[in-house]
Amino acid sequence: MKTLIAAYSGVLRGERQAEADRSQRSHGGPALSREGSGRWGTGSSILSALQDLFSVTWLNRSKVEKQLQVISVLQWVLSFLVLGVACSAILMYIFCTDCWLIAVLYFTWLVFDWNTPKKGGRRSQWVRNWAVWRYFRDYFPIQLVKTHNLLTTRNYIFGYHPHGIMGLGAFCNFSTEATEVSKKFPGIRPYLATLAGNFRLPVLREYLMSGGICPVNRDTIDYLLSKNGSGNAIIIVVGGAAESLSSMPGKNAVTLRNRKGFVKLALRHGADLVPMYSFGENEVYKQVIFEEGSWGRWVQKKFQKYIGFAPCIFHGRGLFSSDTWGLVPYSKPITTVVGEPITIPKLEHPTQQDIDLYHTMYMEALVKLFDKHKTKFGLLETEVLNS
Repeated sequence: MKTLIAAYSGVLRGERQAEADRSQRSHGGPALSREGSGRWGTGSSILSALQDLFSVTWLNRSKVEKQLQVISVLQWVLSFLVLGVACSAILMYIFCTDCWLIAVLYFTWLVFDWNTPKKGGRRSQWVRNWAVWRYFRDYFPIQLVKTHNLLTTRNYIFGYHPHGIMGLGAFCNFSTEATEVSKKFPGIRPYLATLAGNFRLPVLREYLMSGGICPVNRDTIDYLLSKNGSGNAIIIVVGGAAESLSSMPGKNAVTLRNRKGFVKLALRHGADLVPMYSFGENEVYKQVIFEEGSWGRWVQKKFQKYIGFAPCIFHGRGLFSSDTWGLVPYSKPITTVVGEPITIPKLEHPTQQDIDLYHTMYMEALVKLFDKHKTKFGLLETEVLNS
């Protein structure tokens, strides 16, 4: 700003000098050409000052936006990892203070509201449209690619692959409106299914439900596909915790060959199957991979069996620098491609042969989707999808 004022002052001085030159010429005196020519120089300096000013402003704005993107991603990561446990501890502490009535009222309400997640929860369009999710999207960035239209008269089960460490693409695309899922698939209500244990944790359950997230169990899926009308899309991360254990940059593999429960559910309700592949999901975190038979893998499998999730040792970048380790994922593009729906008949009691048939069709459709789009998103033509 000081530069701008100084340049502007120089223009005024130049104009006054030019006026003096004209007066001197009218009286037959010599023009002060050196000073008079200064007015053009000051015009250049004001242009230069404006350029410098806008350049600095743009750089500052760009830096602020980048920091907002990092913060928006970090808040979700921390919510995913510690919000439920932290809120449980806070409520127990409040229960032991003079404000104990607040905790009692919340837990009383929780008892009456216990089954709400099983019925689709409480979706909030206001929460799904928060500006924070747009910063979240732009950090990577995350993109949702539609390849076919979906009929609102049908219900769907979307298979999301791969799981990655946290399924960041699944969350951004289907639990927020950052990538405009409702505009790309008008009349379709997406429900991202996740670990049922998350809905037993206070406050976290409300946060998840507001985005349209529901428990990944049979009761919930049965309700949404049979008692909630049509136009419902249940997004299941088919590989689950087992797949997350193999997540690492440069690896394209899915845990699918022996995962057939989602096909059986689709057949029982006549819900069409839709394969999806999220290119880049495995690139955003680095993980320590324990080999089969090692003590580390044994511990992970025990957690997975008895608790429902597998603890991963992973890292991303730091909050203030990409050169340090931290919980912030690396800013790698994530592109989720939604494939063509597979029409599924309604069979009240599907046989194993029926399940195997449509499971094979689904696997073939997923591989076809991967092969068709892989070169568009940085993979080599020779890359194959392992299952």
